[in-house]
Amino acid sequence: MTVTEDTPFVPEDDAYHRGSPDPYEFETTWWSFNIPERRIGCWLHAGHHTNRGEATWRVFVWDDEGADPGRLACYRNMPDVPMPPDPDLRDITFPAGGFSVKMLRPLMDYQVGYRDAEAGFAIEFEHRSVHPPHRFTPGRPPAMHNPHFDQLGHVTGELTLRGERIPIDCHSVRDRTWGPRGGPHGQSQKPAYLRGEHRVTEPGGVRWREIERERGRGRIQYIFGHTGAHTGFLGFVRPQDGDAAGWSPMNVGWLLRDGRFERLDPARSRMRNYRDPATGWSAHMQVEVIDVAGRRLEAEGFAVSHMCEHGAGWNALMRWEYDGMIGWGEDQDGWQFPHFRKMLGALRAVR
Repeated sequence: MTVTEDTPFVPEDDAYHRGSPDPYEFETTWWSFNIPERRIGCWLHAGHHTNRGEATWRVFVWDDEGADPGRLACYRNMPDVPMPPDPDLRDITFPAGGFSVKMLRPLMDYQVGYRDAEAGFAIEFEHRSVHPPHRFTPGRPPAMHNPHFDQLGHVTGELTLRGERIPIDCHSVRDRTWGPRGGPHGQSQKPAYLRGEHRVTEPGGVRWREIERERGRGRIQYIFGHTGAHTGFLGFVRPQDGDAAGWSPMNVGWLLRDGRFERLDPARSRMRNYRDPATGWSAHMQVEVIDVAGRRLEAEGFAVSHMCEHGAGWNALMRWEYDGMIGWGEDQDGWQFPHFRKMLGALRAVR
Protein backbone atom coordinates (compact mmCIF):
# COMPACT_ATOMS: atom_id res chain seq x y z
CA MET A 1 0.00 0.00 0.00
CA THR A 2 1.23 3.49 -0.87
CA VAL A 3 1.13 5.70 2.21
CA THR A 4 0.30 9.37 1.68
CA GLU A 5 -0.30 12.28 4.07
CA ASP A 6 -4.01 11.37 3.98
CA THR A 7 -3.59 7.70 4.90
CA PRO A 8 -5.38 7.32 8.27
CA PHE A 9 -3.86 5.68 11.29
CA VAL A 10 -5.69 2.64 12.67
CA PRO A 11 -6.25 1.42 16.27
CA GLU A 12 -3.40 -1.08 15.89
CA ASP A 13 -1.05 1.90 15.67
CA ASP A 14 -1.53 2.43 19.41
CA ALA A 15 0.57 -0.73 19.90
CA TYR A 16 4.24 -1.29 19.14
CA HIS A 17 4.99 -2.18 15.52
CA ARG A 18 6.98 -5.20 14.39
CA GLY A 19 8.89 -3.15 11.84
CA SER A 20 11.88 -4.49 9.95
CA PRO A 21 14.86 -6.56 11.15
CA ASP A 22 17.01 -3.42 10.90
CA PRO A 23 19.15 -3.16 14.06
CA TYR A 24 18.29 0.55 14.27
CA GLU A 25 14.51 0.07 14.46
CA PHE A 26 13.30 2.55 17.08
CA GLU A 27 9.80 3.48 18.25
CA THR A 28 8.92 6.42 20.46
CA THR A 29 6.10 7.69 22.60
CA TRP A 30 6.24 11.30 23.82
CA TRP A 31 3.93 13.28 26.12
CA SER A 32 4.06 16.91 27.18
CA PHE A 33 2.20 19.38 29.36
CA ASN A 34 2.75 22.85 30.80
CA ILE A 35 1.71 24.89 33.83
CA PRO A 36 2.10 28.51 32.66
CA GLU A 37 1.56 30.11 36.08
CA ARG A 38 4.66 28.31 37.35
CA ARG A 39 6.68 28.54 34.12
CA ILE A 40 6.70 24.73 34.15
CA GLY A 41 7.13 22.44 31.17
CA CYS A 42 7.20 18.64 31.28
CA TRP A 43 8.22 15.73 29.07
CA LEU A 44 7.71 12.01 29.41
CA HIS A 45 9.49 10.18 26.60
CA ALA A 46 10.36 6.55 25.90
CA GLY A 47 12.19 5.07 22.94
CA HIS A 48 12.00 1.32 22.31
CA HIS A 49 14.94 -0.27 20.49
CA THR A 50 12.64 -2.83 18.91
CA ASN A 51 15.20 -5.44 17.82
CA ARG A 52 17.44 -5.01 20.85
CA GLY A 53 14.68 -5.56 23.39
CA GLU A 54 15.66 -2.39 25.28
CA ALA A 55 14.14 0.99 26.03
CA THR A 56 15.41 4.38 27.13
CA TRP A 57 12.88 6.41 29.10
CA ARG A 58 13.07 9.95 30.45
CA VAL A 59 10.93 12.13 32.69
CA PHE A 60 11.80 15.76 33.25
CA VAL A 61 10.12 18.89 34.54
CA TRP A 62 11.69 22.31 34.11
CA ASP A 63 10.89 25.82 35.28
CA ASP A 64 12.70 29.18 35.35
CA GLU A 65 14.99 28.23 38.25
CA GLY A 66 17.54 26.25 36.24
CA ALA A 67 17.98 24.60 32.85
CA ASP A 68 20.64 21.89 33.26
CA PRO A 69 19.73 18.42 34.62
CA GLY A 70 21.23 19.13 38.05
CA ARG A 71 18.93 22.11 38.58
CA LEU A 72 15.71 20.83 37.03
CA ALA A 73 12.62 20.35 39.14
CA CYS A 74 12.80 16.67 38.11
CA TYR A 75 15.16 14.75 35.85
CA ARG A 76 15.22 10.97 35.38
CA ASN A 77 16.99 9.28 32.48
CA MET A 78 17.17 5.48 32.31
CA PRO A 79 19.03 4.27 29.20
CA ASP A 80 18.98 0.78 27.69
CA VAL A 81 16.59 -0.83 30.16
CA PRO A 82 15.69 -4.44 29.22
CA MET A 83 12.09 -4.70 28.02
CA PRO A 84 9.80 -7.69 28.64
CA PRO A 85 8.89 -9.85 25.64
CA ASP A 86 6.09 -8.49 23.44
CA PRO A 87 5.44 -5.24 25.35
CA ASP A 88 2.05 -3.63 24.73
CA LEU A 89 2.17 0.16 24.48
CA ARG A 90 -1.60 0.31 25.05
CA ASP A 91 -1.07 -0.72 28.66
CA ILE A 92 2.51 -0.47 29.85
CA THR A 93 4.73 0.60 32.71
CA PHE A 94 8.29 1.02 31.54
CA PRO A 95 10.78 -1.12 33.49
CA ALA A 96 13.08 0.14 36.25
CA GLY A 97 10.60 2.58 37.73
CA GLY A 98 9.40 4.19 34.50
CA PHE A 99 6.18 5.95 33.63
CA SER A 100 2.96 4.22 32.62
CA VAL A 101 0.65 4.64 29.62
CA LYS A 102 -2.86 3.23 29.34
CA MET A 103 -5.01 3.63 26.25
CA LEU A 104 -8.58 4.68 27.14
CA ARG A 105 -10.00 5.22 23.63
CA PRO A 106 -8.12 4.06 20.52
CA LEU A 107 -5.99 6.75 18.88
CA MET A 108 -7.56 9.46 21.07
CA ASP A 109 -7.51 9.24 24.87
CA TYR A 110 -4.84 8.06 27.31
CA GLN A 111 -3.89 7.97 30.97
CA VAL A 112 -0.25 8.64 31.89
CA GLY A 113 1.42 8.41 35.28
CA TYR A 114 4.78 8.44 37.05
CA ARG A 115 5.78 8.36 40.69
CA ASP A 116 9.00 8.82 42.66
CA ALA A 117 7.86 8.64 46.29
CA GLU A 118 11.35 9.23 47.70
CA ALA A 119 11.58 12.57 45.88
CA GLY A 120 8.01 13.60 46.72
CA PHE A 121 7.29 13.66 42.98
CA ALA A 122 4.39 12.31 40.94
CA ILE A 123 2.53 12.92 37.69
CA GLU A 124 -1.01 11.76 36.92
CA PHE A 125 -2.91 13.07 33.90
CA GLU A 126 -5.29 12.24 31.08
CA HIS A 127 -4.58 13.33 27.53
CA ARG A 128 -7.93 13.75 25.72
CA SER A 129 -7.18 14.38 22.05
CA VAL A 130 -9.07 17.12 20.25
CA HIS A 131 -8.51 15.59 16.78
CA PRO A 132 -7.40 12.33 15.17
CA PRO A 133 -3.62 11.97 14.80
CA HIS A 134 -2.17 14.05 11.94
CA ARG A 135 0.30 12.16 9.74
CA PHE A 136 3.35 14.03 8.54
CA THR A 137 3.88 14.02 4.78
CA PRO A 138 6.02 10.98 3.78
CA GLY A 139 9.30 11.94 2.14
CA ARG A 140 9.58 15.33 3.85
CA PRO A 141 12.05 16.01 6.64
CA PRO A 142 12.35 15.50 9.49
CA ALA A 143 10.47 12.17 9.54
CA MET A 144 11.23 11.33 5.88
CA HIS A 145 10.09 7.71 5.46
CA ASN A 146 9.33 6.86 9.08
CA PRO A 147 5.66 7.19 10.10
CA HIS A 148 5.20 10.15 12.43
CA PHE A 149 2.25 12.00 13.89
CA ASP A 150 1.55 14.83 16.31
CA GLN A 151 -1.70 15.14 18.23
CA LEU A 152 -3.06 18.03 20.29
CA GLY A 153 -4.91 17.13 23.48
CA HIS A 154 -6.53 18.61 26.56
CA VAL A 155 -4.31 17.52 29.43
CA THR A 156 -5.78 17.46 32.94
CA GLY A 157 -4.44 15.99 36.15
CA GLU A 158 -1.98 16.74 38.92
CA LEU A 159 1.75 17.25 39.37
CA THR A 160 3.23 16.61 42.82
CA LEU A 161 6.49 18.53 43.13
CA ARG A 162 8.49 18.37 46.39
CA GLY A 163 5.27 17.31 48.07
CA GLU A 164 3.23 20.22 46.67
CA ARG A 165 0.18 19.25 44.60
CA ILE A 166 -0.19 21.44 41.49
CA PRO A 167 -3.16 21.15 39.10
CA ILE A 168 -2.53 20.43 35.41
CA ASP A 169 -4.99 21.93 32.92
CA CYS A 170 -3.58 22.82 29.50
CA HIS A 171 -3.58 21.96 25.83
CA SER A 172 -0.39 20.31 24.66
CA VAL A 173 0.97 17.75 22.21
CA ARG A 174 1.94 14.10 22.10
CA ASP A 175 3.74 12.36 19.24
CA ARG A 176 4.76 8.95 17.95
CA THR A 177 7.42 7.82 15.47
CA TRP A 178 8.61 4.39 14.37
CA GLY A 179 11.16 3.06 11.91
CA PRO A 180 14.95 2.92 11.59
CA ARG A 181 16.75 5.75 13.40
CA GLY A 182 20.38 6.39 14.32
CA GLY A 183 23.52 4.93 12.82
CA PRO A 184 23.54 5.22 9.01
CA HIS A 185 19.91 6.41 9.11
CA GLY A 186 20.92 9.50 11.05
CA GLN A 187 23.68 10.64 8.68
CA SER A 188 23.37 12.53 5.44
CA GLN A 189 24.76 10.62 2.47
CA LYS A 190 25.10 13.72 0.28
CA PRO A 191 28.58 14.09 -1.28
CA ALA A 192 29.17 17.51 0.30
CA TYR A 193 28.42 16.14 3.77
CA LEU A 194 30.73 13.15 3.23
CA ARG A 195 33.51 15.59 2.26
CA GLY A 196 32.92 17.57 5.46
CA GLU A 197 31.51 20.58 3.60
CA HIS A 198 28.59 22.56 5.02
CA ARG A 199 27.45 24.96 2.32
CA VAL A 200 24.93 27.72 2.90
CA THR A 201 22.16 28.06 0.33
CA GLU A 202 21.79 31.84 0.76
CA PRO A 203 25.04 33.38 2.09
CA GLY A 204 25.04 36.76 3.80
CA GLY A 205 23.28 38.40 6.69
CA VAL A 206 24.61 38.34 10.23
CA ARG A 207 27.31 35.76 10.81
CA TRP A 208 25.59 33.65 13.50
CA ARG A 209 22.51 33.24 11.30
CA GLU A 210 24.70 32.21 8.36
CA ILE A 211 26.36 29.54 10.51
CA GLU A 212 22.93 28.32 11.63
CA ARG A 213 21.99 27.80 7.96
CA GLU A 214 24.89 25.44 7.26
CA ARG A 215 23.60 22.28 5.61
CA GLY A 216 24.39 18.71 6.63
CA ARG A 217 24.51 19.59 10.33
CA GLY A 218 21.46 17.69 11.55
CA ARG A 219 19.69 20.87 12.67
CA ILE A 220 16.05 20.45 13.61
CA GLN A 221 13.62 22.89 15.21
CA TYR A 222 10.03 22.21 16.22
CA ILE A 223 7.61 24.79 17.59
CA PHE A 224 3.98 24.83 18.67
CA GLY A 225 1.54 26.96 20.63
CA HIS A 226 -2.19 26.66 21.33
CA THR A 227 -5.00 28.49 23.06
CA GLY A 228 -7.44 25.73 23.93
CA ALA A 229 -8.88 23.42 21.29
CA HIS A 230 -9.74 26.15 18.77
CA THR A 231 -6.64 28.24 17.94
CA GLY A 232 -2.96 27.48 17.51
CA PHE A 233 -0.22 26.12 15.27
CA LEU A 234 2.50 23.50 15.04
CA GLY A 235 5.39 23.18 12.63
CA PHE A 236 8.88 21.94 11.91
CA VAL A 237 11.29 24.73 10.97
CA ARG A 238 14.05 24.31 8.36
CA PRO A 239 16.85 26.80 9.25
CA GLN A 240 19.09 25.20 6.60
CA ASP A 241 16.60 26.37 3.94
CA GLY A 242 16.35 29.89 5.37
CA ASP A 243 17.28 33.22 3.81
CA ALA A 244 19.92 35.80 4.70
CA ALA A 245 17.33 37.95 6.52
CA GLY A 246 16.80 35.16 9.05
CA TRP A 247 13.44 33.77 7.90
CA SER A 248 13.27 29.96 7.91
CA PRO A 249 10.48 27.99 6.20
CA MET A 250 8.18 25.65 8.13
CA ASN A 251 7.74 22.55 6.02
CA VAL A 252 5.20 20.37 7.88
CA GLY A 253 2.60 21.08 10.52
CA TRP A 254 -0.82 22.64 10.96
CA LEU A 255 -2.84 25.77 11.56
CA LEU A 256 -5.81 25.50 13.92
CA ARG A 257 -8.47 28.20 13.54
CA ASP A 258 -12.05 28.13 14.79
CA GLY A 259 -11.52 24.49 15.72
CA ARG A 260 -10.56 23.51 12.15
CA PHE A 261 -7.18 21.98 11.35
CA GLU A 262 -5.47 22.44 7.98
CA ARG A 263 -1.94 21.56 6.93
CA LEU A 264 0.36 24.54 6.68
CA ASP A 265 1.59 25.75 3.31
CA PRO A 266 5.37 25.12 3.35
CA ALA A 267 5.96 27.70 0.63
CA ARG A 268 4.46 30.53 2.69
CA SER A 269 4.89 29.57 6.36
CA ARG A 270 8.02 30.79 8.13
CA MET A 271 9.70 31.69 11.43
CA ARG A 272 12.37 34.22 12.43
CA ASN A 273 14.30 33.56 15.62
CA TYR A 274 16.22 35.89 17.94
CA ARG A 275 18.74 34.30 20.30
CA ASP A 276 20.01 35.26 23.73
CA PRO A 277 23.66 36.30 23.15
CA ALA A 278 24.75 34.88 26.51
CA THR A 279 23.28 31.37 26.11
CA GLY A 280 22.58 31.02 22.39
CA TRP A 281 19.11 29.76 23.25
CA SER A 282 15.94 30.94 21.55
CA ALA A 283 14.59 34.06 23.26
CA HIS A 284 12.04 35.65 20.91
CA MET A 285 10.32 34.49 17.70
CA GLN A 286 8.13 35.82 14.93
CA VAL A 287 5.95 33.25 13.18
CA GLU A 288 3.81 33.55 10.07
CA VAL A 289 1.67 30.50 9.31
CA ILE A 290 -0.48 30.19 6.19
CA ASP A 291 -2.38 26.97 5.63
CA VAL A 292 -3.33 25.24 2.38
CA ALA A 293 -6.75 26.94 2.53
CA GLY A 294 -5.10 30.38 2.62
CA ARG A 295 -5.91 31.15 6.26
CA ARG A 296 -3.21 33.11 8.09
CA LEU A 297 -1.89 33.45 11.63
CA GLU A 298 0.86 35.79 12.81
CA ALA A 299 2.33 34.98 16.21
CA GLU A 300 5.04 36.42 18.43
CA GLY A 301 6.59 34.27 21.11
CA PHE A 302 8.95 34.55 24.09
CA ALA A 303 10.79 31.76 25.87
CA VAL A 304 9.98 31.87 29.61
CA SER A 305 11.97 28.82 30.78
CA HIS A 306 14.45 26.35 29.31
CA MET A 307 15.66 22.80 29.70
CA CYS A 308 19.11 21.94 28.30
CA GLU A 309 19.86 18.23 28.60
CA HIS A 310 23.07 17.81 26.57
CA GLY A 311 24.82 21.18 26.56
CA ALA A 312 23.74 22.33 23.10
CA GLY A 313 20.11 21.80 22.06
CA TRP A 314 17.28 22.66 24.44
CA ASN A 315 13.53 22.78 25.00
CA ALA A 316 11.79 26.03 25.93
CA LEU A 317 8.37 26.78 27.32
CA MET A 318 7.01 29.43 24.95
CA ARG A 319 4.43 32.15 25.60
CA TRP A 320 2.74 33.09 22.31
CA GLU A 321 0.52 36.02 21.37
CA TYR A 322 -1.80 36.00 18.33
CA ASP A 323 -5.27 37.35 17.54
CA GLY A 324 -5.39 39.13 20.89
CA MET A 325 -4.95 35.81 22.72
CA ILE A 326 -2.18 34.12 24.71
CA GLY A 327 -1.13 30.59 23.85
CA TRP A 328 1.43 28.22 25.34
CA GLY A 329 3.69 25.62 23.81
CA GLU A 330 7.31 24.76 23.13
CA ASP A 331 10.42 25.40 21.11
CA GLN A 332 12.54 22.28 20.63
CA ASP A 333 15.87 23.25 19.12
CA GLY A 334 18.25 20.41 18.23
CA TRP A 335 21.95 20.90 17.48
CA GLN A 336 25.12 18.92 17.10
CA PHE A 337 27.55 20.20 19.72
CA PRO A 338 30.37 21.47 17.41
CA HIS A 339 27.85 23.32 15.24
CA PHE A 340 26.26 24.96 18.28
CA ARG A 341 29.67 26.06 19.60
CA LYS A 342 30.52 27.63 16.25
CA MET A 343 27.23 29.54 16.13
CA LEU A 344 27.54 30.67 19.76
CA GLY A 345 31.08 31.93 19.16
CA ALA A 346 29.82 34.16 16.35
CA LEU A 347 26.87 35.35 18.46
CA ARG A 348 29.23 36.35 21.30
CA ALA A 349 31.93 37.93 19.13
CA VAL A 350 33.01 41.46 20.14
CA ARG A 351 35.35 42.27 17.19
